[in-house]
Amino acid sequence: MNRITYGMGVAGDPWILKTPPQGSDFEVWKDEAADPPALIVQVGKTRLSYQLRAIEDTHAMLKMHGDWMPLGNADEGKPVKEGTLEHWARSKDNPVGGYYGLRKGYRGRFANYVSPVLEMLGLVELEHNARNNRLRAK
Repeated sequence: MNRITYGMGVAGDPWILKTPPQGSDFEVWKDEAADPPALIVQVGKTRLSYQLRAIEDTHAMLKMHGDWMPLGNADEGKPVKEGTLEHWARSKDNPVGGYYGLRKGYRGRFANYVSPVLEMLGLVELEHNARNNRLRAK
């Protein structure tokens, strides 16, 4: 399981999580007052944000998928492999019709930062290998 520090998951008391390979810590919290509601990720001085609905949408997609899915981490603008979580999070076929990321130029790395949130919430099993990690719905 991902090593975490349980905060309340709000600004000022974020969750402290680790990336899937367990190499880096990051902070994450919900901003339900944002428009649209957002999941905020702070990695050092870099702030990323994703639509908060990504948590429920991803879990629903993984339940329908029914098996392990590769993460496929990549920065925005970098190609992603089909059949990965990162590909789905950018696809015109997902529930939001494209990127879940809200900040242009920083919309990638969805799989790297959202999957540990899903794991912490008890929604998925997540692998913690050095690379090529996968996840599946619980």
